[in-house]
Amino acid sequence: MEPIFVKPVLKETLWGGTRLAAEFGYETTSDHVGESWAISAHKNGDCTVYTHSGDSPYEGKYLSQLWAENHDLFGRAEGESFPLLVKFIDARDDLSIQVHPDDEYAGKYENGSYGKTECWYILDNTGDGKIIVGHNAKDKAELCDMIDNGRWNELIRQVPCKKGSFFQIVPGTVHAIKNGTFLIEIQQSCDVTYRLYDYDRLQNGKPRELHLDKAKDVITVPANPAENETRLVFEDTKGNKITEMISCEYYTVRHIEVTGELQIERGKGRNFDLISIISGEGFVNDVPVKKGDNLIIPCSEKAGGKITLSGEIELMQTY
Repeated sequence: MEPIFVKPVLKETLWGGTRLAAEFGYETTSDHVGESWAISAHKNGDCTVYTHSGDSPYEGKYLSQLWAENHDLFGRAEGESFPLLVKFIDARDDLSIQVHPDDEYAGKYENGSYGKTECWYILDNTGDGKIIVGHNAKDKAELCDMIDNGRWNELIRQVPCKKGSFFQIVPGTVHAIKNGTFLIEIQQSCDVTYRLYDYDRLQNGKPRELHLDKAKDVITVPANPAENETRLVFEDTKGNKITEMISCEYYTVRHIEVTGELQIERGKGRNFDLISIISGEGFVNDVPVKKGDNLIIPCSEKAGGKITLSGEIELMQTY
């Protein structure tokens, strides 16, 4: 079946820049675009779909419509809403120090929302080579004291961050993307963020809302380790390489480098695969793709189905 391409939803932010337009050619009307919701069916950024041929019956529909009305495209995947969200993030300035809830907490206190497990693959870092992941509080009492008294430099844990770094951010992890960081984020389809600190910045003349009580509720103490080991799955003599970055209950993410031609396995259950092209150009199942393209490989009825990649491309595969 022909791949389904997804048009990004661009988000203007206080901390965003111009890199999404410069890198991917996305059309923007602002110099402060921080996020491209590249593959999303969330109500706060529902992408429209298209195909290379232009004559598909799905042309121009929202991704949420496909999930509801054409669910055969997604196989046996369950849930009332599309479960994943892929973003590109351009942090010209620091993001707020924040934390996300898990499924149970978000379901109870955020109108039945998914929780937010997310991961970051760093595409570039022109800042100080650091990112905030985790904290230094020994127990809940010390955590609350540090927050209440603004002891941010003592609280936060800064870790090295460079091109190719990867971080799995589980719910309850204090985190913040710092200035100069350009990354792809793969996450549960959730838009719930609890801000701890926002550097006393003003937006429209007012400080942005903080969510200290909920943040204290959900922060894991002590903090989890910051970086996950990656596992090399496959490397051939032609220079093709597949690295499985993470496999958790919500997603599996692979970083793939293609030189020439490579066939990769479909995701588990033959449901659907998400592909984001992060550099180069080539073909996916004989359909041309280029840097910045995002597409869905629909469910395949064939057991052991494969995706054929060719050209000089670097991409992320998620299922």
